[in-house]
Amino acid sequence: MTPSDARSGGPSATVDLQCSGSIATIRLDRPEALNAFDRRLGEDLLAALRRVAADDAIRAVVLTGAGRAFSSGFDLTTVRNGDFVAPDGRPDLYRILVERFHPSIACIRQMPKPVVAAVRGPAVGIGVSLALCCDLVVASENAYFLLAFINLGLVPDGGASLFVPSRVGMTRATRMAMFGEPVPAHQAAEWGLIDDAYADDEFDARLDALLERLGAGPTRAYAGIKRQLNYWLSARMREHLELEASIQQELTATSDFREGISAFVEKRGASFTGS
Repeated sequence: MTPSDARSGGPSATVDLQCSGSIATIRLDRPEALNAFDRRLGEDLLAALRRVAADDAIRAVVLTGAGRAFSSGFDLTTVRNGDFVAPDGRPDLYRILVERFHPSIACIRQMPKPVVAAVRGPAVGIGVSLALCCDLVVASENAYFLLAFINLGLVPDGGASLFVPSRVGMTRATRMAMFGEPVPAHQAAEWGLIDDAYADDEFDARLDALLERLGAGPTRAYAGIKRQLNYWLSARMREHLELEASIQQELTATSDFREGISAFVEKRGASFTGS
């Protein structure tokens, strides 16, 4: 691939892939939906990731979002419109995770080059998972990280229940998952959830400096470091992702999930019954 600007999948693509020298920028590009994941965004992201992973001229990758958000998570309108429906009529969250998200998570972890998540604005739900599966995570001071699953009567998925405690420990991971409260960027950096939080007016310059350093570094050594760090994590990642998806699918049968989805769509507080 020569340095270029290219849409990932034609004129209606939801991912913008730009390559400049040894750096590739993958930008989630559904700003009108705060980069919420639908089927097309999942497909376009995986295509872009595979493209840069296979290009030896690319030595570092940055993953970011267009507009005001990194990603607001899974597009819940696809639950209502039957994007994936199980044989029993329930939303097939298991299939959504396995087909739409898990391949991208695995591609980022296995890519033999460093991947940086550059987070502006909210990273919510699967957006948190996507950011934290990257090798380095930097955020602007207006960013925040929110495991919002509990507000829908669901559990963290996309690897969040693996990546979050791996970074911040069980106590903080439990609080994030069970309370569903936003963690501002500076607090996330203090906790070790992310690598650094940059002032908004410094964000672009500091990100460019980080990418320049990675792009000029020993790529094969970076790949070896990823293999080492992945050894204990990725050895169980596939099994862990399967567990998350299975539990998530179980919860689609609960009254609390139905109430959580209704409350979200109707923009009101949920009234959970524990059933």
